[in-house]
Amino acid sequence: MELRDIEIFLTLAEELHFGRTAERLHLTSPRVSQSIKAQERAIGTALFTRTSRVVRLTRAGEQLRDGLRPVYRNLNEVLAEAKRAAREEHAVLRVGVIASNAHDLRPYFDMFTTRHQYWRLDVRHNPFVDAFGPLRRGEIDVLISWLPVEEPDLTVGPVVFTEDRVLAVAADHALALRDSVSLEVLGDFSVATGPDQPGYWQDAFHPFATPRGRRVERDGQVTNMDELSTLIGLGRSVNLLGEHASRFHARPDLAYVPVSDAPRLQWAMIWAAGGDTEPVRALARVVTDLGTRAL
Repeated sequence: MELRDIEIFLTLAEELHFGRTAERLHLTSPRVSQSIKAQERAIGTALFTRTSRVVRLTRAGEQLRDGLRPVYRNLNEVLAEAKRAAREEHAVLRVGVIASNAHDLRPYFDMFTTRHQYWRLDVRHNPFVDAFGPLRRGEIDVLISWLPVEEPDLTVGPVVFTEDRVLAVAADHALALRDSVSLEVLGDFSVATGPDQPGYWQDAFHPFATPRGRRVERDGQVTNMDELSTLIGLGRSVNLLGEHASRFHARPDLAYVPVSDAPRLQWAMIWAAGGDTEPVRALARVVTDLGTRAL
């Protein structure tokens, strides 16, 4: 008995109506009839009694129904599990990283690939311009973003790493020789920022006001780190950055000065609501198991 014939028999045993059975299975009534007749010939007895108004199971039909139901249910579960395993065996986890320090995150990525050798990990740079767009468009599965992220359609996962803050200035800037600076100095200069950023998210990275309430002037927009570095190197801007920038964006025209009173920046896994696939959960478990890195 073919799997489709079992499905037809069990559906007819439930509906007791050839027309409804055909409609439910997207078949024609003659196709249902042919299948039942073939099964009855193979078994050697009638499975249903039919009149112009009523369809009933025979005793043999009831026995076959009771025996096939658990078999059919278990078979479907086995097939579904096999399909799921096949999908996961070839799964690809696409991770977008806004920061430039993907190298610092190698322990997480290496552990993920060690635990899931059949999955492919695709790590790519994610621009800070329209940072959440790739998640919402399904172009990536996970974003490593600074916090807070307060978007109703996005889920915040475990914190991956934290870092101190530095102020990026031109190498010949008056602040370049300082051992450290305060956030208050931001009120004396202008900064450049990226477009298409939520206000609260931008404020967490580069505050709109100093600790004393002075306005931090924003002059010009940039779309990538190279544009920002050029403005800073020309002395047209100063900018708060995570400490990793001093290691991964070292340039002769830039200096990075520690900021003494800035809260540490937190970077966490972010994914679209409802997008917590098994690979996403697997990476979150890796981060939880290895713990947050303090850079």
